[in-house]
Amino acid sequence: MANTPQARKRIRRNERRAEINGNRLSRIRTFVKKVEAALAGGDKTEAAEALKAAQPELARGVARGVLHKNTVARKMSRLSKRVAAL
Repeated sequence: MANTPQARKRIRRNERRAEINGNRLSRIRTFVKKVEAALAGGDKTEAAEALKAAQPELARGVARGVLHKNTVARKMSRLSKRVAAL
């Protein structure tokens, strides 16, 4: 158990940040799933729109430190390639 005031505060802060970061990650996954669903449906225009909406969300995840930049770059590259292939 934390004994110092700093350690207690850090525990409170970590709980709040974990909740916020979890919500951010969930939101990003939802946007990516929309792109996946459009790709599965075979609708190129819908997939392109979904990808366009997902790009800033992924970039925001990198900026906020939720995801690594190379992970997002890889996901964006793969999704873009699949949309272009439709």
